[in-house]
Amino acid sequence: MFSVLSYGRLVARAVLGGLSQTDPRAGSGGGGGGDYGLVTAGCGFGKDFRKGLLKKGACYGDDACFVARHRSADVLGVADGVGGWRDYGVDPSQFSGTLMRTCERLVKEGRFVPSNPIGILTTSYCELLQNKVPLLGSSTACIVVLDRTSHRLHTANLGDSGFLVVRGGEVVHRSDEQQHYFNTPFQLSIAPPEAEGVVLSDSPDAADSTSFDVQLGDIILTATDGLFDNMPDYMILQELKKLKNSNYESIQQTARSIAEQAHELAYDPNYMSPFAQFACDNGLNVRGGKPDDITVLLSIVAEYTD
Repeated sequence: MFSVLSYGRLVARAVLGGLSQTDPRAGSGGGGGGDYGLVTAGCGFGKDFRKGLLKKGACYGDDACFVARHRSADVLGVADGVGGWRDYGVDPSQFSGTLMRTCERLVKEGRFVPSNPIGILTTSYCELLQNKVPLLGSSTACIVVLDRTSHRLHTANLGDSGFLVVRGGEVVHRSDEQQHYFNTPFQLSIAPPEAEGVVLSDSPDAADSTSFDVQLGDIILTATDGLFDNMPDYMILQELKKLKNSNYESIQQTARSIAEQAHELAYDPNYMSPFAQFACDNGLNVRGGKPDDITVLLSIVAEYTD
């Protein structure tokens, strides 16, 4: 897991995960009256958490994530490395982690348009393809961008990670899961030359993209499939009721509570998880949770003031 610790005037940093968040209500001169921002905290588990293993950086097992700010927008993302690459001697977390770090750098450098989150994915993926150091692997990805001035949320989701927007205790927006077939999500991939055309690979342009207005107090939950495969919406909403205010401590505590419950359910053999139900719908006799890496980013829309 990682926790959030506030320090200084602006920054709260995830101590174990190396993830940075900033409070939009403590401006640095980049915003103005009426602008919105995100207060974000997160928590995660790798499947090997019980073995006491936590990778360096904002990675939980093969999952990766980032939170970044620019003067025009707050941006966050999650990615889930495809574990099958491990059978070929490739560490799946390298691809997802590099993808998210590249997205984060592009945002901080201002090399993006808030209304075009697919562009962030596309540019990052192209950089990975052109990397002088060979990188192999595959990953799903979900990018969420809050345009501070227009109060619009722009999203791009490729695969089975995703987001929920909750308002008044109800889900008002959510991402659509993209699957080629059961348990085979859309994914960005880089394969060795001899495997090109054989390894499943989707274009960033295939990502589902949405744009909509948000309101102050809206809750945005962005997560990898380790959460959604183990917790249905009604359980997530029950946990979000514990979120009483928009300070870091409350958000981080709620994010931890959600991730912990998903982690526990993932190892319950008698629980009919959303993943097990999906498997049954596809003709498979499956019961129990789905042990998986879990990454949760929890955000609240708040006023940005100087």
